[in-house]
Amino acid sequence: MAGGKFFGGVHPEYNKDLAAARAIEAMPLAARLVVHFAQNLGAAPKPVVKKGDAVKKGQIIAEPQGFISVPIHAPTSGTVQSIDIFPHPVGADMQAAVIIPDGKDEWADGCNVERDASRFDAEAIKQIVRDAGLVGMGGAAFPTHVKLSPPKEKPIDLLIINGAECEPYLTSDHRLMLEKPAQILEGASYFAKVLGVNNVSVAIEKNKPDAIEAMRKAAEKLGIAVRGLDVVYPQGAERQLIFALVGRTVPAGALPMDVGVLVQNVGTSFAAYEAIRFARPLIERVVCVTGRGIVNPRNVLVRIGTTFGDVITYCGGQQPDAGKVIGGGPMMGVAQYSLEASVTKGTSGIVVLKQEEVAQFVGEACIRCGRCVRACPMRLNPSVLGIFAERLRFDDAGEHHVLDCIECGCCAYVCPSRRPMVHQFRRAKAEVRRKAAKAS
Repeated sequence: MAGGKFFGGVHPEYNKDLAAARAIEAMPLAARLVVHFAQNLGAAPKPVVKKGDAVKKGQIIAEPQGFISVPIHAPTSGTVQSIDIFPHPVGADMQAAVIIPDGKDEWADGCNVERDASRFDAEAIKQIVRDAGLVGMGGAAFPTHVKLSPPKEKPIDLLIINGAECEPYLTSDHRLMLEKPAQILEGASYFAKVLGVNNVSVAIEKNKPDAIEAMRKAAEKLGIAVRGLDVVYPQGAERQLIFALVGRTVPAGALPMDVGVLVQNVGTSFAAYEAIRFARPLIERVVCVTGRGIVNPRNVLVRIGTTFGDVITYCGGQQPDAGKVIGGGPMMGVAQYSLEASVTKGTSGIVVLKQEEVAQFVGEACIRCGRCVRACPMRLNPSVLGIFAERLRFDDAGEHHVLDCIECGCCAYVCPSRRPMVHQFRRAKAEVRRKAAKAS
C-alpha cells in the first residue's frame, strides 16, 4: 500500500528544461586526469601505484581497506605523473593520482569482455560488484556490495530502483532512463538475484513522463512495476521514497533494510550491468553540466578524474556573469572553491549559477516563524538545532537528533532570515560524531 506524500518537503524551481532534452554524449579524454582515492563512504582505498608507473584502463590503482571500501581503477591507459593532494568536490583537499593518458585507451587484461551473466550466483555477483568499485551514484557513494549484504535476520522483500532525481537542474538519471532502460533493468535483476526478491519497483517523479514511459515499456515483460510519484523535494531521499511508494516508515536511526527494503540508484543499476555483463569497472559516469551560468548545458559521459574545469570548458565555458559552481545539485551540492576539483563516482552534476541567482546566506537572527519545522521531511526542529549549533552547544544538538538530519536543505530554502542551517548542522554532526568516537 502506498503511503502517498511524506511529511514536509518543498517545491523549488526545477529548471530541468535546461538539459533534459540533451542526449548523453561522451566527452573526449582530457589531457590530464586527477583520480581521487577517497570516492566512497567508509574507508578510503590505499594507493598501489607510484609516480612513473604505467597503467592500463580498468587497472586497480588503489585497493579497498576493510569491508566498507571499494577499489579505484585507472580511467584510461597512461602514466602516473604524481600522487599528491588536490581539491576534492566535497570541499576538502585529498590525495589523488594524476594520470597522463597515452592516447591508446587500452584496457587491462580481463576487462571489457562480454560474458554469460547467468552463470554467476549471488556471491559471485556481489564480488564482481565490489571488484568493479561500485558505489551509490545518486551522491551518497555508499559501497554497493555492502548494501547487497543485509544481515540474515533482516530479509529484503522489496527492491526499489530510484529514478526520482528530485534535485533541481539535474537530468543525468533522466537521460540514462531514456537511453538505457533495458540495461538499467538488467542491472536491477542482478540485485534482485542477490537479495532473493521478486518484488522490484522503479520510482520516478512525474515531471519525467518520457522516462516513465521508456522504463514501463522496457519493464512490461519483466514483472517490474514502474511508479510515477508526486513532484516534491526531497522525493528521492530513501526514507521519503520508501514511505511514498509503499507506506513503510524507516525509524530514526534505522536503515531501509530494517523495514525490508533496499534502494539503488538507476546509475548504480546501469553500472552493475556494465560490470557483470562486460567486466567493466566504474571508471566513467554521466554528469549533468547545467545552469544558466554555463554556455552549453549538456549531459556528458565523463571519465572519473576529469577536472571540473575541463568539463566546463567542453560545455562551452562559463557565462561572463557566472557566480557559483556547485558539485551536485543546488539543494544538497557543495559550492566549489577550485575548478581543479575532479569528477568522482558520486558526481551527478556540475551546476553553474549566475551571480544574480546565488543565494546570500546572511545568517540573521531566527524569527521563530516555524517555516523550517513545517518543511523538514525528518520532522526535526531546524530552528532549535540551528541555535544550538550557532552557540556551539553540540551536545544539545545531539540530544535533539541532529544526526537524523539528511542535509536536504529544505530548512534553508524556506528560511526568511537566510540562515546557513545545513552548514551549521554538518558541523554539529561532525562534532557529535567526534565526541562519540573519542568516548568509545
